Amino acid sequence: MTNSTLCYIEKNDRLLMMHRTKKANDPNEGKWIGVGGKQEEGESPDECMLREVREETGLTPLNWKCRGVVSFISDRWEQEEMFVFTAGEYTGELTGCAEGELEWIEKTSVLNLDLWQGDRIFLELIFNDAPFFLLTLKYNGDSLVGASLNGTDIQTAV
Repeated sequence: MTNSTLCYIEKNDRLLMMHRTKKANDPNEGKWIGVGGKQEEGESPDECMLREVREETGLTPLNWKCRGVVSFISDRWEQEEMFVFTAGEYTGELTGCAEGELEWIEKTSVLNLDLWQGDRIFLELIFNDAPFFLLTLKYNGDSLVGASLNGTDIQTAV
């Protein structure tokens, strides 16, 4: 199982999003996602998030908050546990990224982007300031086939 992190940094009602366009053999190719990556051996989720955001953006999130944990179960990829963070402040200057194009997107437009179906679920939880959540997303290929929030099936939302 893989552990990873994802961080959404907010500035002036915009979220920093990455359009995955540069990485070879990228399962996220063409999708818009937050900033993050895989946890390294001996690294905590918060350490991973801070490292990944610095590496991919040049920014250091401040006053960040872990919003939830998303479990991805797939017929195609190894199971993944992803810690989702948000931050409303940061230091540093935005740099380029080797994995995609970084862009500040109006929060009201984010759900209109080419996102994974499951990302829409946890983004709506974040936008609605939901309490800490445990979300399980089941994929067959690129299709979301099941979802549960805090142990309750939310199939109708898929």
